[in-house]
Amino acid sequence: MHIEQLRGFCIAKKGVTEHFPFDDVTLVFKVMDKMFALVGLSKWENGEQKINLKCNPDKAEELRGEYEGIAPGFHMSKKHWNTVTINSSDVSDDLVRELINHSYKLVVKGLPKKLQAELENL
Repeated sequence: MHIEQLRGFCIAKKGVTEHFPFDDVTLVFKVMDKMFALVGLSKWENGEQKINLKCNPDKAEELRGEYEGIAPGFHMSKKHWNTVTINSSDVSDDLVRELINHSYKLVVKGLPKKLQAELENL
């Protein structure tokens, strides 16, 4: 998966916007102003194709034990975030899409009911 495919998949989700809140090389995807994915573009260009994704804590631990390409979230809460290495030998594009979907749904589920209703009406 290359960066434009990843970006297209994330931005196509309902209510998603993209930002550079930290610097000009960390692309952040938000749903209703809450982060669900972060990509370090400068590292991506240097071969470190990684994305930070929110994850259910129990599932996060399970995934880390099962896949070499999934580690505790870099510069994030290790309990709630994973860093996923794109194009690694044991992390398929389908798994990446599944984990992006999981992150998105987890963030949406945590939104106040009012924002969830707004999102439904977009």
